[in-house]
Amino acid sequence: MQVTVLGAGTMGHGIAQVAAMAGNQVIIRDLEAPILTSGVESIESNLKGGVDRNKLTAEEMAATLDRIQTTTDLATAVSTADLVIEAVPEQMAVKQETFTAVEESAPKSAILASNTSSLSVTEIASVLANPERAIGLHFFNPVHIMGLVEVVVAEQTSTETESQAIGFVESIEKEPIVVRDSAGFASSRLGVTLGAEAIRILETGVAGPKDIDNAMTIGYGHPMGPLELTDVVGLDVRLDILEYLQTEFGDRFRPPQLLKQKVRAGKYGKKSGEGFYVWEDGEIVGVSGGRFDE
Repeated sequence: MQVTVLGAGTMGHGIAQVAAMAGNQVIIRDLEAPILTSGVESIESNLKGGVDRNKLTAEEMAATLDRIQTTTDLATAVSTADLVIEAVPEQMAVKQETFTAVEESAPKSAILASNTSSLSVTEIASVLANPERAIGLHFFNPVHIMGLVEVVVAEQTSTETESQAIGFVESIEKEPIVVRDSAGFASSRLGVTLGAEAIRILETGVAGPKDIDNAMTIGYGHPMGPLELTDVVGLDVRLDILEYLQTEFGDRFRPPQLLKQKVRAGKYGKKSGEGFYVWEDGEIVGVSGGRFDE
């Protein structure tokens, strides 16, 4: 299968990596060559880590990289694709524009998938002439480690598209869960609810970030605490999701003021070096300043 991934950022290069590791030919497309270079370098780093931990061989790493190509030209990227997965910014207009452009150049048999974590796939697909081939494939960060993919079935999605999408997820050794299209789906609604409440606990001084996260990792067995996870996902991303869900479902998804303040200050989490924690070289080295952050 030829898989085209649109976007070489955190999610895009992660999706490209797991698709290539499963034996698919992969093309990554982004707007600028330096972004593509950075994405491939991140894939190489992830694979090298796997070799160092004896999770794969050097030969498997080399074969995976050989299956990956890059381009800045959209038509070239999708012209022979069996599956196109967009991982562009989480904005409805951008995703609709992307789907419209892809449909002009992709084969009529190609599945068009969105990696959106919260936006309506039904609305994204509404701009297509053949929306029955659209579906949501919501991967989780970091893609090469997280085993779940949320398969989001839009109002227009055909049963054939749904079946093929599930088959692809299983072929890359991920576990699919199938949900009907609704704002935030299942995972994002649950995830941002926990994250937002953790932020409210922090901003009202009930506990500090490390203790809040330990409550969930040690007490409930979560692999990562809700504040650390918010830093990894991106505070700006979480704020966008909450604001979108607030418009759909009301004030139960109202973003905490502390989250808004940090985003306004450019504190987006791991990618900016500071969110609820301070990050250096991808690792937590401290907590962010503030009255209740000690």
